Amino acid sequence: MKDDKVYLSHMLDMCGRLGSIVGYGLQQFLADHVLQDAALRNLHTLTETSQRLTDELKTAHPEIDWKTLARFRNVVVHDYLGLDLELIWTVMSSDIPELGQRIQAILGDTKR
Repeated sequence: MKDDKVYLSHMLDMCGRLGSIVGYGLQQFLADHVLQDAALRNLHTLTETSQRLTDELKTAHPEIDWKTLARFRNVVVHDYLGLDLELIWTVMSSDIPELGQRIQAILGDTKR
C-alpha cells in the first residue's frame, strides 16, 4: 500500500497534464482526437487515484468533494460514448486548476 502523499503527488501531476492540454485551447481540443484521448486518460487516472486515498485523509479534507470525483470517474470510464466534450473542457479548465491548488495545499500540510 502506498501512502497518501504518493497518490496526491500523482493526482497533482495529472492536474498539470490536464492544464497542458487546456493550453491548446478549446477549438484545438474539440478538433483533435489525440488531445481528447489524452484528456480522458488523465481524467480517468486522476479520479481513479483519488479512490486509493485513505478515508482518514478524505475525512480530514472535506474541501474536496471526493464523492463527486468518484462519480465523475464512473462517467469517464463507463459512459465514454455519451461524453460531452465541452463539459469535459469546462471541468479541465475550471475545476481541475482549483483541485490542483487544493491538493497542493494538502501536500504542503503533509510535509510538516
